[in-house]
Amino acid sequence: MSIISTVLIIVVALEALYIMGMEMFGSEEKLHQTFGLRKEYLKMPEARVAMANQGLYNGFIGIGLLTCRFIFPENAQYMGSMMFVIFVIVAAVYGWLSAKNPKILLAQGTPAILALLALLIFK
Repeated sequence: MSIISTVLIIVVALEALYIMGMEMFGSEEKLHQTFGLRKEYLKMPEARVAMANQGLYNGFIGIGLLTCRFIFPENAQYMGSMMFVIFVIVAAVYGWLSAKNPKILLAQGTPAILALLALLIFK
């Protein structure tokens, strides 16, 4: 796998892990600033549980990407990385459409789309 692909995969993985940390452990104020969620919503215990659960899945994506790239055998790295990068792209598109917020697609989708292109071009 190329250096460009590896760097972009690391960027996508670190972003997923950052999002995990924010969703699982971020303060109400930080979540409000970062994700634009209403403070009243963030005060609800159910909302915090949902955010933590969502964060856990983002963590799985980040760890999955790093595992595919650095732990899987060489013949499985490409397909595993493709799978997780596509998961991120699908999540970014869904988030953009469901939240009606293009910033989601830009912030989360752009690095993943670039990683996908790098994987396809520099295989």
